[in-house]
Amino acid sequence: MPKISILMGVYNTPRPEVLQAAMQSVYAQSCRDFEFIICDDGSTDHTSELLRAYSKGEEARTILLPSQGNHGLAAALNRCLDAASGEYIARMDADDVSYPERLARQAAFLDSHPQFALVGCQADLFDDGGVWGERRPKEYPEKRDFLFGSQFMHPTILMRRQVLCGLGGYRADAITRLAEDYDLFMRLYAAGWRGCNLPEKLYAYREDPAALRRRTWRRRWEEAQVRWRGFGELGLMPLGALYAAKPLLVGLIPQGLLRRLRGEKTRPGKPSL
Repeated sequence: MPKISILMGVYNTPRPEVLQAAMQSVYAQSCRDFEFIICDDGSTDHTSELLRAYSKGEEARTILLPSQGNHGLAAALNRCLDAASGEYIARMDADDVSYPERLARQAAFLDSHPQFALVGCQADLFDDGGVWGERRPKEYPEKRDFLFGSQFMHPTILMRRQVLCGLGGYRADAITRLAEDYDLFMRLYAAGWRGCNLPEKLYAYREDPAALRRRTWRRRWEEAQVRWRGFGELGLMPLGALYAAKPLLVGLIPQGLLRRLRGEKTRPGKPSL
């Protein structure tokens, strides 16, 4: 039985080299006690062939799960979770990069801190031009912090499988289609668990114009509903009602100003996207 099960959902691959870099960053981890479970969520292109090609030589630690139809990330991750056997569950996105010590550092933290259910980390922000900024989430988030946004970067987390399964995995309903992580973290805190973000950068998160375009008004409206429900579960109402509308209001703020408000540092001369 591996110590860590890494879950990744994939749907179509317009840029094969990006998927390859993400997968290779997993296989290059200094911690080798893992299984890599990838759900191809009904891709209509050559993704299934790419997954087999990029996992060549690592078949013993890789589980590829095909899916009939595209059901969304939450459903794909639940399929991966059903197949997982590790003590810990790690997340990985198909267009990001895990630095070599990520799993080792995070597993060591959970091993020595049984009071925490999950651990994330800081991350570099990058695009095709390289690293342009960073994300520094709060080290020890509290319930009230969720009023201001999700307190963990989903693909950076390592979580106890027992806790995740006890929560019923990911909610795969209409409003969590693009906010399954925020929903999960609030449910975890509502159940009495806590998490930590290591104060070191162990991950590189792709943030480019394509990612910004995905922040549609529909996504913001769905997040507002997730917030309303989650704040109720956390006991943050009625104050939480004022913050539930934040995604809609944030949509009116220019991206450059929004990054500065979030504390994301950019390299000099980097244009606002």
